[in-house]
Amino acid sequence: MTVTSPLGAAPALAGSDLLRSTFRRHAAGVAVITAAGDPAHADRPVGFTATSLTSVSAEPPLVSFGIGTASSSWPVVSAAGHVGVHILGEHQEELAATFARSGADRFAAPTRWRRGPEGVPVLEGTLAWLVGRVVARIPAGDHRIVVAEVVAGDPEAGGGRPLLYHHGRFNALRG
Repeated sequence: MTVTSPLGAAPALAGSDLLRSTFRRHAAGVAVITAAGDPAHADRPVGFTATSLTSVSAEPPLVSFGIGTASSSWPVVSAAGHVGVHILGEHQEELAATFARSGADRFAAPTRWRRGPEGVPVLEGTLAWLVGRVVARIPAGDHRIVVAEVVAGDPEAGGGRPLLYHHGRFNALRG
């Protein structure tokens, strides 16, 4: 038996294409996650653009994000004790693109950053940033969900409106 939608079209089959097509319609905030490299390579931090950032709990203060295990950042994040979470503003589309680009030197100029609490790389000019102590890494298909307890941050690091990701593009709020 085939179930049809109210418009009469047959529903799409389940799978990764269905998931991607559906979530292209879901507007998400854009964040950059950072982590310090291992002590032998402390000058080589890692970072990536994420749209999966979620506030998990107020008490204790927990956030989560997903990271692909094939990501170049995963080896460092898999061992990191702390991570940085940066909420990007609409003026930071190029920064988001840099941290999303495979093979890019993400921390080279024009990226501005400094060492923050727990040695975590903190990006300059973001709307807000947090440092979290990693408390869990949960297997989820080809990704891991990382849960971190917030230990430091600045909720008003910069002014402006958030950068969004929708329909495969970075966007700004209207109005």
